[in-house]
Amino acid sequence: MMSGDDYAVFLRNDQFDSAGGAAARSSELVLVPEPTRLDRMRHAIEAIDWTPDLGARIGSRDWFRGAATCTALLCATWALSPGFARPIAGETPKALSSTAWDNARAQAIAPLAWGADTGQRMAANDLVRPLGETPDRPHLPFSSAMSDGDSLAALLRRAGAAKADVAAISDMVANALPLDEIRPGTRFDGVLGPRAHKSDPRPIETLSFQPAFDFRLIISRTANGLSMQRQAISVDDTPLRIQGLAGASLYKSLRAAGVPSTAAADYLKAMATRISLGSDVTAGDPFDIILKQRRAATGEVEIGDIVFAGLDLGGRKVQLVKWAGQDSDDEDGGGDWYDANGGETRRQGFVGLPVNGRVSSAFGMRMHPILGYYRMHKGIDIACPYGSPVYAVVDGTVNWAGYKGGYGNFIGILGSGGVGTGYGHLSRIAVRNGERVSRGELVGYSGNSGLSTGPHLHFEVYRGGETVNPRGFSFSTMAALTGSALRAFKAKVADLLAVRPGTAR
Repeated sequence: MMSGDDYAVFLRNDQFDSAGGAAARSSELVLVPEPTRLDRMRHAIEAIDWTPDLGARIGSRDWFRGAATCTALLCATWALSPGFARPIAGETPKALSSTAWDNARAQAIAPLAWGADTGQRMAANDLVRPLGETPDRPHLPFSSAMSDGDSLAALLRRAGAAKADVAAISDMVANALPLDEIRPGTRFDGVLGPRAHKSDPRPIETLSFQPAFDFRLIISRTANGLSMQRQAISVDDTPLRIQGLAGASLYKSLRAAGVPSTAAADYLKAMATRISLGSDVTAGDPFDIILKQRRAATGEVEIGDIVFAGLDLGGRKVQLVKWAGQDSDDEDGGGDWYDANGGETRRQGFVGLPVNGRVSSAFGMRMHPILGYYRMHKGIDIACPYGSPVYAVVDGTVNWAGYKGGYGNFIGILGSGGVGTGYGHLSRIAVRNGERVSRGELVGYSGNSGLSTGPHLHFEVYRGGETVNPRGFSFSTMAALTGSALRAFKAKVADLLAVRPGTAR
């Protein structure tokens, strides 16, 4: 029997048996030595946190222990340091001799700072003869781009071409196309040939540039002088179809999908004649847009006008096609928007809102937010960010463009049939009195002028000189296509809808 001072007695059964198993049910005594005082002290010291965070639990026992540790370390560092006024002795290298110093200086970085006047050089011998002047390069390539307001002749003169060559090339290019039709940004690549004297201008050996999308001009010097060759570039006129979701901002979603800014603005203006962009469109509505596109064999891509605008509102689809007639190729982007709903297409004069926003105040009697009493609200208020573009919703003539009392900056447009529209609280006016405007044309920017509590657009509609509710007013003209025009329109719609998204036809 051993005393408890030397050993601790434990009962080991099957739960502590390392062998395990259902048969290991016997119990036995396990004797564990009692830890000594040194072991207990070592374990206690190891459990102490000597370097606690001094930024936490300030004033606690652990914090004072950490402060004492930090103070002890600082005192030990001070005690072991040689002092601030006593320098540490070190061996100074012996100075280099003159030859060793020159060799070391030639290989150091110092020559770069001293103008590279060091190093060992080889003296010139009798085989070295100084040149009277540097030789002229026999051929000098150049590359230049035409800027705005630039001309072909000025570009060639800046490159150093001879005056006779500049005149000859200008005449040859003028026979291929008018010189003022060369687009800014066109790049000219050429080579200037040798000259008799350095003071003489160089003759042009070759010159190549692409003045138009579908051909390139190559000018070269032959035994008979300069000659020009027109090199045709095959172009594939294929539309580009882009689809996506409207998201939080239809314009930003169009731009993020790769639609150019002008085409995105045209899309919104076309849709604004059919729906209210502020209230009818939700984030999950898919949009569909088809643009003109030209792809050259050399790799250039040219994006043109919008020819199809679609928007799926869930319950109904809005599909608009730009149509200028069966005898027109619509190269200038003209034509009107027609509904792609079969044989009969409708062109509406006004449906929707003149600005992208939501209706915040309806037509009728209301408590005026500034004057504080009930009065007739002769239009609707459309909440929108400050400076949002405002578009005309009807064709007409501007009969008011300026400040108008409580309306602030105001635009009045008188259309046909005694129908007029008014746009108030503008920040900026973009039209003048007497100016003729078209439906969808930019006329101003929303603001907060006049009696207004925040940025918005006040929109009014007049008929016979009396205001009417803009949300309940619409007028449209019907354009029924028949015969060959109807067949051509249906063929164009089917051709456009057959384009796969993101690819050519």
